[in-house]
Parts: sequence; structure tokens; C-alpha cells
Amino acid sequence: MLGIHPDQEQHEALQKARLRQKSPDFKQKYAKRAGIEGTISQGVRGFDLRRSRYIGLAKTKLQHLFVAASLNLVRIAAWVQEKPLAQTRLSRFGKLVRSQSVQAPA
Repeated sequence: MLGIHPDQEQHEALQKARLRQKSPDFKQKYAKRAGIEGTISQGVRGFDLRRSRYIGLAKTKLQHLFVAASLNLVRIAAWVQEKPLAQTRLSRFGKLVRSQSVQAPA
């Protein structure tokens, strides 16, 4: 049968996961993960980290070491220049919602 609502087992698992996400231990672990994901994102966007320019493990490893060093240099330069961290990008839907909430109703 086609249904929209999850069954009881799924609902309980979802509630348990949401409760776990509010714990300080989870928030501490997630903060570390968020930092790692930010670093990977910066490498992918700025240094084309998804693809290797070379064939072979040794050359690919060398490329990754150069990308890591470059990321560190870029971050040090931003820190020295006191450049603020970028804000999280907002989706088109998020921008629409934000613009609608700012406008006063007529």
C-alpha cells in the first residue's frame, strides 16, 4: 500500500536519531566533521581535487601533497589578511523564504 507516513519502527528510529543529535557529544563530533568537510569542499572547488592529473599512485600522492600545501598557504594568507570566513551559501528556495519573511504583509 502506498503511504506517506512512515511506519512505527521508522518513526521511532527517526525520533531516537533526532534526540541523539541534540547531545553535546554528537555536536562535538559533528563540529569536527563539518571542519573536515569544509576542507574537502575547498580542495574540490579551488584545486580540482576530484580528479588526478596523473596516472599512478606515486604521482597522485604527490599531487595531493601539493594541494594540501596549497590549501594551507591559502588559509594562512587569508588569516594574515584577516579575511573573514565565507558564510554558508543559501539555496534559491532559502533566499525566497528569507525575502518573503523580510517583506511586511500588506
